[in-house]
Amino acid sequence: MFKIPGFNRGGVPIAKIASRLGIRGKYLVPHGRYIAKIEPEILLHRRPRARGSKYILVTAITPTPLGEGKTVTTIGLSMALNRLGATACACIRESSLGPLFGLKGGGAGGGRSYIIPTEESNLHFTGDIHAVAFAHNLAAAYLDNYIYHGNLPDIASDGIYWKRVIEVNDRSLRKVRLPDGLKGAGDRESGFEITAASELMAILGLSENARDLRARLGRVVLAERRDGGYVTAEDIKVSGSMAACLKDALKPNLIQTAENTPCFVHTVPFANIAHGNSSILADRIALSCCEYVVTEAGFGADCGAEKFFNIKCRTSGLKPDAAVLVCSVRALKAHSGRFRVAPGKPLDEALGKEDLEALEAGCVNLSKQIENILVFGVPVVVAVNRFAGDTDKEISLVSAKAMEFGASACEISELWSRGSPGGIKLAKSVIRAAESPNRFSFLYDGGESVEEKISAIAVKIYGARGVEYSDIARRRMELYVSRGWGVLPVCMAKTQFSLSHDPRLKGRPEGFVLPVSDIRPAIGAGYLYALCGGIQTMPGLPARPRGEEVDIDDNGRIRGL
Repeated sequence: MFKIPGFNRGGVPIAKIASRLGIRGKYLVPHGRYIAKIEPEILLHRRPRARGSKYILVTAITPTPLGEGKTVTTIGLSMALNRLGATACACIRESSLGPLFGLKGGGAGGGRSYIIPTEESNLHFTGDIHAVAFAHNLAAAYLDNYIYHGNLPDIASDGIYWKRVIEVNDRSLRKVRLPDGLKGAGDRESGFEITAASELMAILGLSENARDLRARLGRVVLAERRDGGYVTAEDIKVSGSMAACLKDALKPNLIQTAENTPCFVHTVPFANIAHGNSSILADRIALSCCEYVVTEAGFGADCGAEKFFNIKCRTSGLKPDAAVLVCSVRALKAHSGRFRVAPGKPLDEALGKEDLEALEAGCVNLSKQIENILVFGVPVVVAVNRFAGDTDKEISLVSAKAMEFGASACEISELWSRGSPGGIKLAKSVIRAAESPNRFSFLYDGGESVEEKISAIAVKIYGARGVEYSDIARRRMELYVSRGWGVLPVCMAKTQFSLSHDPRLKGRPEGFVLPVSDIRPAIGAGYLYALCGGIQTMPGLPARPRGEEVDIDDNGRIRGL
């Protein structure tokens, strides 16, 4: 158990936090007073805990602009477990400067459940995001130079996958025109993506060690050849330099919570275009040190949790013991579809008033997300993040519904307002759930076709009645299967604001057909990712009607939002 100080007393030296975890100085790389990187080699000299460690996932209902309190719950739950006498720590992603996490989201927590130092006062942290951006853009520069010098004469302009990345959400750079590189060939269309959307960020999060990182970087597919072949980072001899750029970024970052509970912060992959979870290395180190490791998956259970189970756990071999599903009364009301909720707009006053009818209507989303966790055989505890305006009747209704839907427990969370004392009941329920029988299994075995994997996710997780593929998606599936990539898991890139592909469809949409507009390779990360939204076509193919379908860009963002 770690010492629990009074609130707002500041942090203690990070070396002291590391010492409590049994991490010796030779594995510690200090970055100031409150941050240190941990050498991955520590895992070569750590024995598994005699009684084993419990691996707890925190996820949520479908997100709303209101905020559900997932990161607050992850941080606060680790503190509450510590208060009960267990050795516990949290594992979260680093905050991004991009649009989806923002300076105050995705990593800092809030209220009395936050991390030290806060991300707002330490925007560059240890430079991991910048290292990913540099390595990514280095590969782009190498590729363009190879083309310019005539070393890749059979590369088509529209066959280049690899764009550039930038950490700022600069809309003017989303689409740019670059010189083709070949004399007389004109320009090609390209653009900048957010660094968190880089395949390298996903690779960093899924790599087991430096050797695995180097091998994965070599497999990154940069472009397609006209003859049906493809170009990798290894082919243009840049993967070694990329690995050197990421050498320090591979080391997980250790910080602390407001109550001096250890917290690992590492990597920031998106939860739609990528797997949306912190690194395997951080989780492994934490599991070697603590009785309970609380890790967070991005967005709702249909996005980050599904990828945690099907991609991250498949890669790491780690088995989750329990899951916590975070919800709030006002967010469930929003899922009734009766209120207009928009980012940056004033909150609908009706959301702050007791409305049991709207709340019950919105609970269909809670039902589906509980179902989405149970389908993997993992027990789920619902945490109702309480706000000041919530009434006892509303809380009672959500609790009754959660138990009816199959949760092993439903507890009120006051971690934001009270810190660890506000999550004692939640922590006790999580301990009981983690000790209960666990029949964890993947949604698909891996031997299925790409179409079967996509269908399993679309039908069983999203609730779709079927899947529609564009011509380009079908052609690419055939191409990838011919290359032996059909055995890889599938990462679905869709909106986080709905169980469907359309952010306007709240609650529990049914009867819709999921459109898959394209499928791209992330061979270094070890998966294929399907872009879900408006149907697109390959150049030269007849256009298909878009109707009211929502279109997403290459970062998995909904165009027009």
